[in-house]
Amino acid sequence: MVLDKNTAKKTAELLLQINAIKLKPENPFTWASGWKSPIYCDNRILLSYPVIRNYIREEMAKQVESLYGKPDVIAGVATGAIGIGALVADTMGLPFIYVRPEPKSHGRQNQIEGRLEANQNVVVIEDLISTGKSSLNAVNALKKADANVKGMLAIFTYEFDTAQKNFEESNVELHTLSSYDYLIEQASETGYIKEEQLKALMEWRINPSKWLQ
Repeated sequence: MVLDKNTAKKTAELLLQINAIKLKPENPFTWASGWKSPIYCDNRILLSYPVIRNYIREEMAKQVESLYGKPDVIAGVATGAIGIGALVADTMGLPFIYVRPEPKSHGRQNQIEGRLEANQNVVVIEDLISTGKSSLNAVNALKKADANVKGMLAIFTYEFDTAQKNFEESNVELHTLSSYDYLIEQASETGYIKEEQLKALMEWRINPSKWLQ
């Protein structure tokens, strides 16, 4: 759920500006899942742009506080949200931890890195939501460590129905700065994409796993 329309539009504009989000309907990307996609999102690149990363971290910190007050801890989902999560925690003056996809195979075999005490209130920061499975995996790890997960805030979501279903079934509250709909609207308004490209992007959105099959 997007909280602020102006923030959503501005975030989409900035991500397009630095090519964090690439749109190539005529030459699709192949995701790790094997899906063919006209869009590829790599929000980690925003860390290389001080003005833009500061905008994102300030908006995320503002929304975290608006939604949840001040939690005890900010958690980032590894690896994509470690950087922005740490910046949000720093802005809010809060401790930061991050969650690996699975426990390390050596050393202390941690899945959660950093200090987390039982019953602490945690807000999870994510860079990107596709199906939501990896994000919810991090939430489950935090819950197993007896954290009180208040919710998750991400930079961007593809708005897949399956993601919404996964979050609802897990009873995890999700909010994002921007979304696929705002991205397409911004790209169309600014002439970033042509009408035939827009059609392909909308078709892919309806059934991404079957697109071009």
